[in-house]
Amino acid sequence: MSLVPTLCETISRARTDLRVGLPVVIDGHLVAAVETLTPARLADLRALGRVVLAITDRRAETLKARAYDGDLARVRVPGDADVAWLRAVADPSGDLMTPMKGPLFTDRPEDAGADVAAHRAAIGLAKSAQLLPALVIVAGVSAPPGLTALPAGPMLAQLAAETALAPVAAARLPLAAAERSQLHILRPADGGTEHYAVEIGSPRRDEPVLARLHSACFTGDVLGSLKCDCGPQLASALAAMGQAGDGVLLYLNQEGRGIGLANKMRAYGLQNQGFDTVEANHRLGFEDDERDFRLGAAMLRRMGFSAVRLMTNNPRKVAMMQAHGIEVVERVPLAVGRNRWNDAYLSVKAAKSGHLL
Repeated sequence: MSLVPTLCETISRARTDLRVGLPVVIDGHLVAAVETLTPARLADLRALGRVVLAITDRRAETLKARAYDGDLARVRVPGDADVAWLRAVADPSGDLMTPMKGPLFTDRPEDAGADVAAHRAAIGLAKSAQLLPALVIVAGVSAPPGLTALPAGPMLAQLAAETALAPVAAARLPLAAAERSQLHILRPADGGTEHYAVEIGSPRRDEPVLARLHSACFTGDVLGSLKCDCGPQLASALAAMGQAGDGVLLYLNQEGRGIGLANKMRAYGLQNQGFDTVEANHRLGFEDDERDFRLGAAMLRRMGFSAVRLMTNNPRKVAMMQAHGIEVVERVPLAVGRNRWNDAYLSVKAAKSGHLL
């Protein structure tokens, strides 16, 4: 029946549930995000059974907890632990002020069996919702009616799949860098935020187009932050396309390398404590870069382009374009915006993330 939600639609609903503090059900496990958990909800979960805290191996490494399941650790929650304790384990903001949170005991695979898939799916769902990847989970309970229920395996496969994009609207939009331009809005089928394509001039579809995959950066693009090179890269790319007479700038709403603005600000707070950008992401429980550049390839294909001259310093973007049907005939360097505030940040991007700077 067409009125029954698809798996993709159900995942989108579950993201919203976690963000507002409502638990979801994954393979018979009640799952709630620590970031939005209330004392009342924690008490309700405790009344249903043993509570376990799922965190990523990155966060577990910071806490000196054993991640027996490779990419995640399932921490045994003490009987007297409250929401403040859970958030202290999940959020590294206070790690230096209150370093002792343990010892933290974690479950081995033989302690959980099939639980691991549900825990892994819960982490993936939290990341896709741009929440801290830390969740309290109660296994083997009869879930209250009305909660969103998901199967772990199919959900993980769906989260890993390339998202379909559909054009929503397009209109002429004269820019300071190029008066002949159009703004295209494309909406992902998974219910995520729209992404934008700025088409400069009238680029031919049968020739390589000058293109830029630019990830949203509110602090750099809008506020003029000096902590990154994003604002100057955006302005320089548009200026180059305007001077050339045509080009396509894809503006991907993947703030903070895909972790969202709130987590990006948490990472900045950690950088202020002396951690570099990669270390900060790891302490939060994320990978170096959580972005999905397949979106850029899908947008280009949707607009009729098959080959690009890609403006980037990131070899990963080149590889991703090539792997998903877009020929990169040339990498055009875009090394601009270095200053005393971001010099160390750019050096770390080169040393740890392979950027060609």
